[in-house]
Amino acid sequence: MSTTFKFGKVRNFLWPIHSSELKKFIPMILIFFLIAFNYNVLRAVKDTLIVTAPSSGAEAIPFIKVWAILPMAILMTYIFTKLSNKYSTEKVFYIMMGIFLGFFSLFTFILYPLRDLIHPNSFADQIQGTLPQGFNGFIAMIRHWTLTSFYVMAELWGTAILTVSFWGFANEVTTVGEAKRFYSLFGVGANIAGILSGEAAVLLSSKKFLSFIPYGKDAWDQSVLFMTLTVLVTGFLIIGLFRYINKKAINVEEPTISQVKKPRAKISLKKSFSYIARSKYLLFIALIVLSYNLTTHIVEVVWKNQVKALSPNPQDFNAYMGHVMIYTGLIATPVALFLSGNFLRKFSWAFSALITPIVVLITGVFFFTFYLYRDTSSALKFASFFGSTPLVLSVFFGTMQNTMSRASKYTLFDNTKEIAFIPLDKDSRRKGKAAIDGVGSRFGKSSGSIITQGFIIIFSTLSASAPYIAVLFLIILGVWLISVVALGKRFNSLISHKEQITLQVEPKPTTPLLSEKELKNYFPFAEANKKDKVKK
Repeated sequence: MSTTFKFGKVRNFLWPIHSSELKKFIPMILIFFLIAFNYNVLRAVKDTLIVTAPSSGAEAIPFIKVWAILPMAILMTYIFTKLSNKYSTEKVFYIMMGIFLGFFSLFTFILYPLRDLIHPNSFADQIQGTLPQGFNGFIAMIRHWTLTSFYVMAELWGTAILTVSFWGFANEVTTVGEAKRFYSLFGVGANIAGILSGEAAVLLSSKKFLSFIPYGKDAWDQSVLFMTLTVLVTGFLIIGLFRYINKKAINVEEPTISQVKKPRAKISLKKSFSYIARSKYLLFIALIVLSYNLTTHIVEVVWKNQVKALSPNPQDFNAYMGHVMIYTGLIATPVALFLSGNFLRKFSWAFSALITPIVVLITGVFFFTFYLYRDTSSALKFASFFGSTPLVLSVFFGTMQNTMSRASKYTLFDNTKEIAFIPLDKDSRRKGKAAIDGVGSRFGKSSGSIITQGFIIIFSTLSASAPYIAVLFLIILGVWLISVVALGKRFNSLISHKEQITLQVEPKPTTPLLSEKELKNYFPFAEANKKDKVKK
């Protein structure tokens, strides 16, 4: 039921929810919070299991992302599509949750306890003696196939449950008016979930072996038990809340997001490249998204390898990754609440969009500098000045790079990327976004893994590959910065003159750009620029 009641300034900023909406909003934000909580817990565990496993390390991650995650993501998409064509959204959600919770139960009580018996160690040792050293990551992926399967399902949780299942349901039961107030608070809930999941990862990474619990051979095995049980319990709670919403809380009288919005276009990778090639404007957006995905991936692999060198014990590694999630949430939450919106309102698009690559560049340079020169006398002197070691400082700057880049991504990067689509007409905006998602997301993550694989295969180890990865990192950052500046000029020119870009395969009638009111709300800086030009 719609309402015209207006909130005060403080409540409009912090809690723009009507009391009549609490019946739907509270369980929805709890579901979103718990899904995000599980995603972060799983992310810490999956990295720890793979990186600290015997005869394994961070070099296994690029191989897993290409040879395991990519085909499984395609299979999961196929399964979801088939289910969606046959069952209701509610049933599809239950089935998808059942698939994941069923696997995590199987892993916890059968696969992980029996891993020493079912892992093909003799076969892995045999091919390790045959293949070059650069294939050690690929061999580790096969050797620890149960851990690889956990890594894949943990990675797909964010896509299948959060992005596809939850948001698909939310768009079906949320009106446009509710979404404008609900969705921003969901983002705050996700940041808080990151903090609490980090605390949970630290708390559950105990070094005490509890002999009265008949599970595992050491304390880490029991930590895995506690963390997976946490995921299972919260998973069943998610199902309970979801059922409550569907049975008790849904009473939609106004058009929902799904009814108002056109279905999202799906474009193949080949068509994505073709569509982007039609416009320099779209090409610059694609380069920005691609650059973020590439830099994040190639730095993360090297950094996790350093974290393992500093914390080879699984409990220590998992606890450290938990602290990283806490730091990211602590940075992202106040930035999202107090800074990102003000930056977008008070400064130009280019200024706001440049913050993320500059943060990634500065922190990345510090990380690679200490990583590559950690054994030099200068690095030793600098580290000793702070009462530390080059390895500790290298991990510290890698952690800073990871937390700062992710925090800026969740706040400024995502917002500026979405705003960049506004000068397109509606049809081109929809197709352009689908093309960018295809190239920037799918191609970006896969190509990052393939490039890292290539370096490891050619130079045998991740350490030997690091100098070349650092050079590639700087080249990508240069492309990113140039693309932001070039796109910023085009964006401000289009917005100031209220022009639009139309990119269509066949001629179709165009739809107007934003209204005068929408322009003033989104881009006061553009209006100010226009007034200054008139005065001159």
